[in-house]
Amino acid sequence: MNIYVAHSNKFDYIKKLYEPIKNAKSLSIHNFFFPHDEVNKLVKTKEIIKNYDLVIAEVSLPATGLGIELGWADDSSTQILCIHEKGSKISSSLKFITNNFIEYDNSKDLIEKIEKFLNSL
Repeated sequence: MNIYVAHSNKFDYIKKLYEPIKNAKSLSIHNFFFPHDEVNKLVKTKEIIKNYDLVIAEVSLPATGLGIELGWADDSSTQILCIHEKGSKISSSLKFITNNFIEYDNSKDLIEKIEKFLNSL
């Protein structure tokens, strides 16, 4: 499965998102696109999102760019999974683009829940 990973620039995405996903052997069967990896910084993500199976959006922190990416995903009927840290207040408008939400405690919990979600597809 091709999976695009979206997030706020203010979120510690390298430590809390990219590294746990990249290090999870259980997720290595999937092709993840990390937009802020150095090799991807000049890629036009609007086209990438249209051709991916799923967008995993870390929504613990609001961000305009993240909202734009989610709009592109919704417009192209790309499935969306919103993930957020326990205790974070997420935007109520997210419910208009997906019913898929995961609240997580830590990196291990996050990976287990993403794996469970992907296995259910």
